[in-house]
Amino acid sequence: MKLVASLPLGDLNLIPAAAQAAEAAGFDRISQAENRHDPFLPLGVAAISTQKIELATGVAIAFPRSPMVVANTAWDLQQSSGGRFVLGLGPQIRPHNERRFSVPWSAPAPRLREYVQALRAIWRCWQLGEKLDFRGEHYTFTLMIPNFSPEPVEVPSVPITLAAIGPNSLRLSGEVADGVQIHPFCTRAYLEQVCMKRIEEGMAKTGRQRTHFEVQGGGFVATGVDDEAVAKAVAFVRYRIAFYGSTPSYWPVLEQHDLLDLGHKLNTMTKAGQWDEIAAEISDDTLRLFAVVGRHDQVAREIAARFGGLSDSIGVDPDLPADVIQELQKLDTPFAGFLSEWP
Repeated sequence: MKLVASLPLGDLNLIPAAAQAAEAAGFDRISQAENRHDPFLPLGVAAISTQKIELATGVAIAFPRSPMVVANTAWDLQQSSGGRFVLGLGPQIRPHNERRFSVPWSAPAPRLREYVQALRAIWRCWQLGEKLDFRGEHYTFTLMIPNFSPEPVEVPSVPITLAAIGPNSLRLSGEVADGVQIHPFCTRAYLEQVCMKRIEEGMAKTGRQRTHFEVQGGGFVATGVDDEAVAKAVAFVRYRIAFYGSTPSYWPVLEQHDLLDLGHKLNTMTKAGQWDEIAAEISDDTLRLFAVVGRHDQVAREIAARFGGLSDSIGVDPDLPADVIQELQKLDTPFAGFLSEWP
């Protein structure tokens, strides 16, 4: 199993030391989310501050950015890191696209399919010299001149992973991507009974093999060095479960456990501005469906039971002791590595 750490948010001056610490601790990958800050800039700093740890966006919001812009950024990160970059993309929900990013909305799965196909067409143009002639419903790319075409690189192709939680996005990930970043708002039952089945349906369409397709995440991990630290982590996770549970896009997971009434209640509360009250609606039993909970000396067996046999990589506490990291990395997973050929 691969273990993923995160970087500090907001201050690029903190990135070199944090990235080097994660690498020295034995983590396999650094993943940077897009929340309040850009996800790509910290990875650029980390790329030239480390030697072997993988670097990933977890995830970058796709639709506000042209595929051409993302193709260029990913290309530079892959070259600068010596082939250690993983491009994670997600669509974000409709209100954020329309009202936060001012981006027109359309059905996300067909548009994201084109997005991935466009990226690969652009990269084939740059790397293999193919004529750029991508024409889709949402994106068209037909112009590339030598002055704007980066030189071919001697590193593997950029793996693309897609954020997913609903059936359509899960199926799409298996069909067109190199991996899936399953949202932490997920349970073991949903991961096993819904996620994997939909991913396998998508993979069957294009002949992708599970050994080269990475499944990341699928739940929260609330851990710490002692009970007090665990309690703080649990409080954070309890709120996150309530936050995501209030959004209809995530309700398929609640339906799996007959908790849809909870989703409706949380949605009503957030619309009324009761953000400080939603965490109290998440019972301990519900929290345990979504999260591994335990001290550092307990968490390895809990993670094995929660994610074992399904997830190939998970995000964990950056302060996790080295012996626990090594114990978790020994867990067998189906994923053997991304294909390196340029598609």
